[in-house]
Amino acid sequence: MSFDNVYESLTEENDARWAFGTGFEDPLSGVDATIPDGVDAADLAAYCLMLGDDALIFSHRLQEWCTNAPELEDEVAIANIALDLLGQARLLLARAGRAQGLDGAEDRYAFLRDEQEFRNVRLAELERGDFGELTARLLVFSCWRLALLDRLTGSRDPVLAAIADKGVKEVTYHRDYAAQWAVRLGDGTEYSRERLMEGMASIWPYLGELFATHPIERALAAEGVAVDPAELREEFDNVLAQVMLAAKLGAPEAAPAAGVSARTGRDGIHTEAMGHLLAELQSVARANPEATW
Repeated sequence: MSFDNVYESLTEENDARWAFGTGFEDPLSGVDATIPDGVDAADLAAYCLMLGDDALIFSHRLQEWCTNAPELEDEVAIANIALDLLGQARLLLARAGRAQGLDGAEDRYAFLRDEQEFRNVRLAELERGDFGELTARLLVFSCWRLALLDRLTGSRDPVLAAIADKGVKEVTYHRDYAAQWAVRLGDGTEYSRERLMEGMASIWPYLGELFATHPIERALAAEGVAVDPAELREEFDNVLAQVMLAAKLGAPEAAPAAGVSARTGRDGIHTEAMGHLLAELQSVARANPEATW
């Protein structure tokens, strides 16, 4: 099924899975892009960049699993998850651009910003590990993002609400896929259990950052536009505990990963892995900034 622009795919009658190419004249066509009364446009743009960067950066990490997954079925599943997140990223970056009066800004946001301008949580950017680490990270990320998107469907911003509604259906599958693998590995062999436990321990220090409320999130949540991530913790803990129980795993003991003067990914402070990731992600676009494809 083809669409003249990406936002047509947000309607209920067009409930197919989709990804994105280029050449869309107006990615906000068909959706009311008017900024809600009383909402600061700069704050809305910054919030969309936060959620869009989470999806974009983790999508890139998942794409690195192409030809590296243990089975062909997992190659397809992980690629589809990466494409889902890439689609969410484009919608959110387009919304950020429109909030600032910029059309077609999603490519510029993805390919021409410097590291300190990205606002993703650091969990998304961590260096790719083994399949146990992938399972752990995807489980944690999708449990968190699903809880966030579910609440965001009630946003006063119609574009965010539509993106969230579409994303809930996608991330529900992501969470289910990761949970099934977590149970399979945790309740499998001694070796598979060990790999999952080590993967969970490697990402656990970055867990708290997911629920730290940035001032922009707090301000927009008060306006009924955004979601305060601190409110997601109880649901996240309950869901993750159910999976960990079925996988016969306990929570790792790990100190939170330090930031810089209490600043982390939402403030543009990233891990060493981020620079290497962006060098690969942006290399073609920066070498040929006027190219189209």
